[in-house]
Amino acid sequence: MKTHQFHKSVLREYDIRGIVGDTLHEADASAIGRAFGAIIKSKGGKTVAVGRDGRMSSPALENALVQGLVEAGLKVWKIGLGPTPMLYFSTYHLGADAGIQVTGSHNPPTHNGFKMMLLKKPFFGADITALGKLSAAGAPTAPGGSVEDRPVFDDYINRLVKDYDGKRPLTVAWDAGNGAAGEAMKALTARLPGRHILLHADIDGTFPNHHPDPTVPKNLVDLQAAVAREKCDFGIAFDGDGDRIGVVDGQGRILWGDQLVALLARDVLANHPGSTIIADVKASKILFDEITRLGGKPLMWKTGHSLIKSKMAETGAPLAGEMSGHIFFADKFYGFDDALYVAMRFLGYAARSEQSVAQMRDSLPQMINTPELRFDCDDAAKFGIVEKVKAALAAKGANVDPVDGVRVTTADGWWLMRASNTQAVLVARAEAPDEQKLERVKAELLTALRAGGLDIPSLDAVGGGH
Repeated sequence: MKTHQFHKSVLREYDIRGIVGDTLHEADASAIGRAFGAIIKSKGGKTVAVGRDGRMSSPALENALVQGLVEAGLKVWKIGLGPTPMLYFSTYHLGADAGIQVTGSHNPPTHNGFKMMLLKKPFFGADITALGKLSAAGAPTAPGGSVEDRPVFDDYINRLVKDYDGKRPLTVAWDAGNGAAGEAMKALTARLPGRHILLHADIDGTFPNHHPDPTVPKNLVDLQAAVAREKCDFGIAFDGDGDRIGVVDGQGRILWGDQLVALLARDVLANHPGSTIIADVKASKILFDEITRLGGKPLMWKTGHSLIKSKMAETGAPLAGEMSGHIFFADKFYGFDDALYVAMRFLGYAARSEQSVAQMRDSLPQMINTPELRFDCDDAAKFGIVEKVKAALAAKGANVDPVDGVRVTTADGWWLMRASNTQAVLVARAEAPDEQKLERVKAELLTALRAGGLDIPSLDAVGGGH
């Protein structure tokens, strides 16, 4: 039995991550293996699938992680290099009791971390806190551990292709951003009809071309240029570990996560009329209105891919999505966030539609919204500030949805304020049908932020991503 203390910053709400050689070390990976292994065994599990992304530090962290899992007495099945969704897939395909991916997701090259699932459910929040406490107390070890290579790459690609249902060939640009989805992107597009232009498909943990985060517009410039140059029908981009998607239409315009879910909902609800479709609180009113128009049941839920996955399982929703580009299909699939699968389903829908993707985008009502605004705020104070604002709004009789922070609907539009689960920030967003109304909504948001104790001169000076 070995005790181990993690750096206070690495145990996050949805995963474990840190800066390699600074807040995250190989000793941490071994400790995670021992503690996670003990937790798996306490639930009656014996097997765990392990995968890794293409970061320079991932092989060494994977080796240390596997050592810890073996010390815990687990049978470890190494699936190799690939996107995080391939690891999720492997737990179903191989029948593993648990899975853990070494990945830094979309963070800088110096960062890395771990995403976990146990008994087909996301492992997050209180689970990660419990792992830290067990490690500090000393996770028990056990005999009988072993390691076996169990590659699933070909089976994963076969599973992705299985649900393609397009009717006509299209021309599509794809950008993996040198992330872990690159090789799978090559293999998938080789199996799909149409013409496919591949960008930055070689896996390179230094990310030499651009940062692998498709929610940031500057990271889509190469894709937009390729769409224009090759006269593509649309373009697709992936984040560093392949669980988030970005899309641009044939005119190079970005389809944000909520717009993409709105279009996919048309396809899904045609086959599952009346179903629940879930989106996070940052999503546009347009998405919830579109789901209602299509006869579905919109459900606004908390931001966070693990929280959304759990709510999907609870409600039986066939589709869910977040502004961040995490999109989840339970229709024909497993209910986890797989950007390659989403890309293939969207391609199939576009290749069956009489409309172009640009026409689809234009068929949605157009709203004006702020990007995601982020305000530095002490971790210990952020949730209290939100509660203070919530109480003040209740006293005024405001129209508030409190599912995750406060989302306030007014005659002009809506605004949101919530505490981030992963950073020492408050997050805000506002939306309205025109600039004049948006300014009024922003003024209300600014008033609420100031009432919460934040000294903010203007929202226009605040940075953030969409």
